[in-house]
Amino acid sequence: MILEDERIDDLQCKGYRLIQKPKGFCFGVDAVLLSDFAKVKKGQKVLDLCTGSGVIPILLAAKTAGSHFMGLELQEAYADMANRSVQLNELENKVEILCGDVKDVKKLFSPASFQVVTVNPPYMTEHHGLQNFYEPKTIARHEVALSLEDVIRAASYVLPENGSFFMIHKPFRLAEIFKVMKEYHLEPKRMRLVHPYVDKEPTMVMIEGLKGGRERITVEAPLIIYKEKNVYSDEIYKIYGKR
Repeated sequence: MILEDERIDDLQCKGYRLIQKPKGFCFGVDAVLLSDFAKVKKGQKVLDLCTGSGVIPILLAAKTAGSHFMGLELQEAYADMANRSVQLNELENKVEILCGDVKDVKKLFSPASFQVVTVNPPYMTEHHGLQNFYEPKTIARHEVALSLEDVIRAASYVLPENGSFFMIHKPFRLAEIFKVMKEYHLEPKRMRLVHPYVDKEPTMVMIEGLKGGRERITVEAPLIIYKEKNVYSDEIYKIYGKR
């Protein structure tokens, strides 16, 4: 069932579609990039924190050989919408959406119950230009309902030793991200900066962490979004499956 304020978007991947609210918080290129950056092996169980519309679990179900994909979302309306997207794509046996709080992870899941965790969390702290603390867009973009530490603590709890953590965030918070990851035994192992243009500073960073891993990080070649105005780079077209 589609509500009056919703639309159905084509994910351009295995024919899957996604229900979204045009006036709400819609997924962007960051979710698509994270679904490409994350590595999920055959048979692994994946938990996507702050899942929103459920786009990442659905894309990972399309792109990987994981056995089960769980999305955890705080906002009831968005969890319901994500569940309807799962039904729309007939993925009920593979993708599950749960409405719940990341901070309650110990009540919701057993320890070491997922081999992979993904998250596209709120990027901004509560001090960055807030207008209304309870607007859905504010909750999605700002740390008013949870903090970076809440996210990383939850990921560490549900991952076993050698479990994988994948996150996309803002480069200006990298020092804080690495500090908190190490505090919760998620060793940064791989990083890739995302630039809008080749001559512009990065606006996003993708990070892979390993639970209990040794100290050593690989910095991959930067990912460039546009090769010129309104024209995606060849790699972005490839990620979107258009080439």
